[in-house]
Amino acid sequence: MTRKLQAGRRAPKSGNARNMVVFLHGYGANGADLLGLADPLAEHLPDTLFLAPDAPERCAAAPMGYQWFPIPWIDGSSEAAAAQGMARAAADLDAFLDETLLAENMTPDRLVLFGFSQGTMLALQIAPRRPAPVAGVVGFSGRLLAPETLAGEAVSKPPVVLVHGDSDDVVPPASLPEAADALTEAGFEVYAHVSKGTAHGIAPDGLSVALAFLQEKLPA
Repeated sequence: MTRKLQAGRRAPKSGNARNMVVFLHGYGANGADLLGLADPLAEHLPDTLFLAPDAPERCAAAPMGYQWFPIPWIDGSSEAAAAQGMARAAADLDAFLDETLLAENMTPDRLVLFGFSQGTMLALQIAPRRPAPVAGVVGFSGRLLAPETLAGEAVSKPPVVLVHGDSDDVVPPASLPEAADALTEAGFEVYAHVSKGTAHGIAPDGLSVALAFLQEKLPA
């Protein structure tokens, strides 16, 4: 049985929702942590509905925040618990996306998943395995988990933009080329951008790259 996700919401600036961006926050954060990005993006995407769900579990390492799944090297959980947590979070998010698309009367090709850190890991896990491709995936400061399973399990191949700071001391910058190579080899259209002097966060240049991708991939 899936767990129901609670999501923050920013209505489209135009009042007419034609497409949707779903923000997926990082480990120990919450939906509100990314929902503020809707403000600068909405100026250029007036018909976009922005949603930011909270992950379904309280975070073991940051009790005021949430986690999509445990991270063994941070919270001491087992690899098996992490894998089970990822599978359960993926099912929860898939159900949330299906329900939301139905409620908003939109098709998957009007949806972009916008992840940060652990949210990127989850987005790169579920988007290729959904039966119908989403419009795209924006992934900041994340990793592609289990890249060896991607080619065999991918049924959808939405375009992906990956952004990473070259000074990230939480998720290594090398995670970007590793993910990009695996995605490209599996037949995905991949864009990549490195933010110079940026740690584990979202810099203005990276957000500009994401905006250009959103403008190109989301139907107006």
